[in-house]
Amino acid sequence: MPYSLDRGSATLACVRTPGASPGVLFLGGYRSDMTGQKATALEAHCAARGRAFVRFDYSGHGASGGRFADCVLGTWRDDALAVLDRLTEGPQVLAGSSMGVWIALLVARERPGRVAGIVGVAGAPDFTEDLVWGRLGAAERARVLAEGRWTAPSRYGDGDYHFTAALIAEARHHLVLRGPVAFDGPVRLLHGTADPDVPWETSKRLLDRLTTADATLTLVEDGDHRLSRPDDLALLCRAVDEVAARAPGGLRG
Repeated sequence: MPYSLDRGSATLACVRTPGASPGVLFLGGYRSDMTGQKATALEAHCAARGRAFVRFDYSGHGASGGRFADCVLGTWRDDALAVLDRLTEGPQVLAGSSMGVWIALLVARERPGRVAGIVGVAGAPDFTEDLVWGRLGAAERARVLAEGRWTAPSRYGDGDYHFTAALIAEARHHLVLRGPVAFDGPVRLLHGTADPDVPWETSKRLLDRLTTADATLTLVEDGDHRLSRPDDLALLCRAVDEVAARAPGGLRG
């Protein structure tokens, strides 16, 4: 069922499928929207099992309001918190893709009692610092500071990627891989070994920093960043089922 969630700064486009607990909240990646293959495949999977599911577009993404260039990581974290607080009930499995894994970790930090577990696909925590700013030379960094943004071509034919200086600076307040990542629930990480955008070692760094004893990393041979092949989607659905089965109470499997 479509919903419009008023955040004041923007109206968020959301789709909610009612069902049993624990529910699943899908968190998309940078510049992705909620109509992608992972979000819709997982929605159908949850609906077939009678499990609650919510997908949405961040501010400046997809059908939601707001200007993308005006948003920073904290904007999108707060979008996710608003959706969690107002459109979900009970424990939730956070299923994040790319930047969505970073958002999931920040949401779990803010709402530990609501997050039953996390499933991450091609996780990109701290990507603004490590994979954008960290890869720029001195001249490129000076240009970012002077012009206010960095532009990089997309590999997927969907236009250039723009990273604003404000985004990079603000995201430094939300870095998670510089120390232990406190979370007690189950975590399942999936990452392609042929990911050209976010190296699989990023997910390994996260695995090593998680405090939970129930965390695994599955490397998908020849998998790219999107991990949207049929076998990849099936793996994602199984991971969500596995994490949901470990949540206290609620629907299993």
